[in-house]
Amino acid sequence: MALLPILVAPDPRLKTKAKPVEKVDAETAQLMEDMLETMYAAPGIGLAAPQVGVSKRVIVVDVAPEGEKNPLRMANPEILWASDDLREYEEGCLSLPEQYDAVTRPDRVKVRFLDHQNEIREIEADGLLATCIQHEIDHLDGKLFVDYLSSLRRNMVLRKLTKLKKSDPDLGQPKKVAAEV
Repeated sequence: MALLPILVAPDPRLKTKAKPVEKVDAETAQLMEDMLETMYAAPGIGLAAPQVGVSKRVIVVDVAPEGEKNPLRMANPEILWASDDLREYEEGCLSLPEQYDAVTRPDRVKVRFLDHQNEIREIEADGLLATCIQHEIDHLDGKLFVDYLSSLRRNMVLRKLTKLKKSDPDLGQPKKVAAEV
């Protein structure tokens, strides 16, 4: 497994639509594992392939409590149904470090995807898991959580990140992590 560099906004690659995966082969399954390792090291609860510079419709999420792991690996995730009930969460993003803001999304979703063994799966998710899945699917369509904010707030965040990138050349690069015992 490998830690991957995470793209930081305003990188133009974050705004492009990812390509569908024909099937989850060994290469895509390895990408999923590398993405999980990168996400855990960051640390984060979700990561999309475009965030690591790969234009594939692949996401990983894990909203298990700290100290536990319950990862979901999804290729070609599609929302089949979303509730009319909405919920607001304070969202952040590994591609927008140290930036957080409230975003309102459907509270529940039903999602179809290919898992890491190329099996078609469907799940229903609610609360934080539903929010995380929707956030990561947005990345596959070139959309960031700041795109839900007012243009004034979005521009403030992106200007801040541009300055941060200039002052920290290692921003987004894999962090060295101690080996697990």
